[in-house]
Amino acid sequence: MTRIPTVRVRKESRAGGPVAFVTLDNAARLNVMNTSLMEGFVEAMAMLSSQDDLRAVVLTGAGDRAFVGGADVNEMARIDSPAAARAFISRVHHCCAAVRACPAPVIGRINGWTLGAGLELAASCDLRVAVDTARFGMPEVKLGIPSVVEAAVLPGLVGWGRTREMLLLGETFDAAAALAMGLVDAVVPAAGLDQAVENRLTALLAAGHRAVRIQKALISRWEELPLKDAIAAGVDAFASAFETDEPTEAMTAWQAGRTAAKPT
Repeated sequence: MTRIPTVRVRKESRAGGPVAFVTLDNAARLNVMNTSLMEGFVEAMAMLSSQDDLRAVVLTGAGDRAFVGGADVNEMARIDSPAAARAFISRVHHCCAAVRACPAPVIGRINGWTLGAGLELAASCDLRVAVDTARFGMPEVKLGIPSVVEAAVLPGLVGWGRTREMLLLGETFDAAAALAMGLVDAVVPAAGLDQAVENRLTALLAAGHRAVRIQKALISRWEELPLKDAIAAGVDAFASAFETDEPTEAMTAWQAGRTAAKPT
């Protein structure tokens, strides 16, 4: 019996607040994204983004073979006009944009093949941890199409040279290369993948809830602003942090901890 591709969402209550786990499940086909899966993912992320208490999202692919193996080539092969092509690639963009627009940080749990649209989705995450057997690539040119939409964020992650090499040659590369170029933050054995994700969740939950959300939003603005305006945006963000008591409470706790740690 063929399983219908679906998006699974699970929430966990933690001491610092709720955390969501989102799984793209099309495991029989390396979790490739077709229209129904993409639409379901955008809906799931919109639902999570509306939850003000959400602390973090962990995004992964079902099974142990792939994060996301790309957009569905079978569906792309049926595209019969520029208008249909525009509609399809816009759905890919909406998936990536949903990750980037989520107020809570998104951790990419990269558990295998990460190709094309899947790599763009991973690049849209705030943090990325990969299993050491993961493979990456942007093979679109080998299919007669360019790499587009959130491939535009790659120069900020890996530099223009690596981006050109990745997109023009369309070759795959391993997790060690992804780590060396800065595409992922950490590479671990399969047995340590969940613990590496958990370590990042622990750090996020130990930080201020509003501070983390303000920081993510500010980083997104930095990507688009000239330096002078980016600095000004940071001043505004700093001031907005004091709209609640979170900074005062956090600093008071930090001062109390330092005092308690001093020898008598």
